[in-house]
Amino acid sequence: MYDVKDPRSVLSATPVQEKPPASAFAAAEYARFYQSEPIDKGPEGETWYARGQNFVLALTKATPGAALSRKGQPDEYVVVVRDPGTPLEISADGESASVPGFSLAIVPPGDSTITVPKGGELVRLFTVKSEDLAAKCENAAAYAEPHPNIPPFEPWPEPPGGYKIRRYSLDVPKEQGRFGRIFRCTTFMVNYLDEQIGPRDITALSPHFHDDFEQCSLALHGAFMHHIRWPWTKDMNTWREDDHEHCASPSIAVIPPPAIHTTRAVDEGENQLVDIFCPPRVDFSKQPGWVLNADDYPMPSGS
Repeated sequence: MYDVKDPRSVLSATPVQEKPPASAFAAAEYARFYQSEPIDKGPEGETWYARGQNFVLALTKATPGAALSRKGQPDEYVVVVRDPGTPLEISADGESASVPGFSLAIVPPGDSTITVPKGGELVRLFTVKSEDLAAKCENAAAYAEPHPNIPPFEPWPEPPGGYKIRRYSLDVPKEQGRFGRIFRCTTFMVNYLDEQIGPRDITALSPHFHDDFEQCSLALHGAFMHHIRWPWTKDMNTWREDDHEHCASPSIAVIPPPAIHTTRAVDEGENQLVDIFCPPRVDFSKQPGWVLNADDYPMPSGS
């Protein structure tokens, strides 16, 4: 259920494949990095890790000159830098690139290094194929068994021009009818939502659900209330209490399918939320002009 002014209201007309209703449900996951100790702490800075079914999110407060390296990375990963004053230098597979602050970058598989000359905060997104990182997550135990209603992860097609470092500015003007600032690759879809000043209008919320994929909502600035409600089935043993969770920044909420959910900004100042999906969403990808780098990454055949 979307407000008529919400660009996602066009998705309501999209046919949904018939399938048996879900009968088992996972809890939502919350990681409030501002309340927990970093998992990695050393000369390169401090890093927190949390995960969903298919992904690992690493938030790093890097020291000046920090070098964050991956050896034998099995697939593409994503880097998000919110602060315009935090440039990066990325090297991968014999290639190097300068990435200004307030950018999103995609790093190819294999060996790579991200250098943070001035220090600062960055977020990296990996799939759980990075088993060493998945094991570090503060909520790793929650995924000792796969969560229900989520199919096995399948990467999207490789880019026609081959893997390479790709960088995209987040300084993208708003456009009527487009939802946020969406980028995708073979492993992730990231929607860097428009900043909101002040609390969200409680008469224009967007309660909705997803049949078969998680949503990770990353709070980078401000504070949010995550409202989540699970379906009732004929078996009362599956029922769950509603969640009304306050999360300041930085934090994540991992919302399981098919829970009904909506999130509202509550801080009086700037509120910045980033939605993350692993793998990318087909429905968003089908909307003309929504995915800003669609030419770089094809959709799966038959989508």
